[in-house]
Amino acid sequence: MTTSSVRVRIAPSPTGEPHVGTAYIALFNYLFAKKMGGEFILRIEDTDATRSTPEFEQKVLDSLKWTGLSWAEGPDIGGPYGPYRQSERKETYRPFVDKLVEDGHAFRCFCTPERLELMREGQRARGAPPKYDGLCLHLKAEEVTSRLSAGEPSVVRMKIPTEGSCDFNDGVYGDVSIPWDSVDMQVLLKADGMPTYHMANVVDDHLMKITHVARGEEWLASVPKHILLYRYLGLEPPVFMHLSLMRNADKSKLSKRKNPTSISYYSALGYLPEALMNFLGLFFIQIAEGEELLTMDELAERFDPGNLSKAGAIFDIQKLDWLNGRWLREKLTPDEFIARTFAWASENGRLTEGLKLAQSRIAKLGELPQLTGFMLASEVGLTPASFAGLKTSPAETLQILDTVQVDLEKILEWNVTTIEEELRAISERMGKKLRVVTPPLFVAVSGSTRSLPLFDSMALLGRSVMRQRLKVAAAVVASMVGAAG
Repeated sequence: MTTSSVRVRIAPSPTGEPHVGTAYIALFNYLFAKKMGGEFILRIEDTDATRSTPEFEQKVLDSLKWTGLSWAEGPDIGGPYGPYRQSERKETYRPFVDKLVEDGHAFRCFCTPERLELMREGQRARGAPPKYDGLCLHLKAEEVTSRLSAGEPSVVRMKIPTEGSCDFNDGVYGDVSIPWDSVDMQVLLKADGMPTYHMANVVDDHLMKITHVARGEEWLASVPKHILLYRYLGLEPPVFMHLSLMRNADKSKLSKRKNPTSISYYSALGYLPEALMNFLGLFFIQIAEGEELLTMDELAERFDPGNLSKAGAIFDIQKLDWLNGRWLREKLTPDEFIARTFAWASENGRLTEGLKLAQSRIAKLGELPQLTGFMLASEVGLTPASFAGLKTSPAETLQILDTVQVDLEKILEWNVTTIEEELRAISERMGKKLRVVTPPLFVAVSGSTRSLPLFDSMALLGRSVMRQRLKVAAAVVASMVGAAG
């Protein structure tokens, strides 16, 4: 294979705030393409119609652009193998699914969600791994036709060999062997006619001429399904490379429940995109001490896909802070520093909209820093004393913060209206008046009981910053409850 024919992709799902893990995988693919003289493609995998939203897709595009990455083809710029949104490719997959059924490699399954749940419950009770039990595997063709004609809902599942193992070579893990009896009869086409991730992924990678699939190690167990689909369809599989997951310092998986993981959070706190990508890029290269400060071009120059580590990539926030500080001090001229500061403060209208909200609440301009400073602060310095003036008890305050934290995650579109609607609904569910629920949130958001309008402030700060502020507030109040107990 000539290096110029290399094509790699990043294929995020627009179902939430873009994760730094997406930037980590995207950077690897970008550096790989740059090193090999190939093409880097962006594809949006939005087969999950219930969770995918245009807002999250826009956030994916904005976040990846903010990191400094660029792609040769994608939903925003088009390309020869479009469309680059799976929801717009629905009819593309059907012939491939039909071929699998016709060739006897897939079958119609009429099992109801209730039956499948009962099946899984029984498997769990026996200590067996939950997977499809094959009830519809041997249905006669006439029965399938008759049930389909009657309009009975069904999905299409793939057949799995009953003996042996799937043996393949991974670009990071080397030779891998996974027994077929551990692989589930994956649903390929859902009842609504949309393909599942696995089916769409294989078809799209084939049609878009993707040569190398580099993704997180959590997908390693799915490779047998993908290899089998390529084999059933008579197609050449790409080279697979599974990168070690990003982990917290305690080796646990990086997740938003423990630490901020959204790209937008790091952007909001004033990290430079160059510093974040520099930090992530160090996981893919070998350097000596003192060589840490590297641009994207310098990372690409040192990048060696043949020398990748299986050791977990530790997301060390202190190292990121150190690198970011060096970028601010050593890489920016004073004029660039000032320009970056203004651009950061104005991001998403935080400064300008915040000032408009403050206008009716001050007697002199000197009050602005105290009133609006929380809009730009990394943290608002919460202590038990911050919550001491509230009418709710620490236990009640904690209940409010915990409930709001969980329920705000349900909001699909984040804006003033949806935030207000959700908080009113939360108050109702909790059996409390809104004026009882909002004071603890004022403190959590701004560090003070006197602040800018709450719903507007939450909308401007953004989902990822709000998630972290509520988490910090809950931890402070939990310590008060613990001390009282």
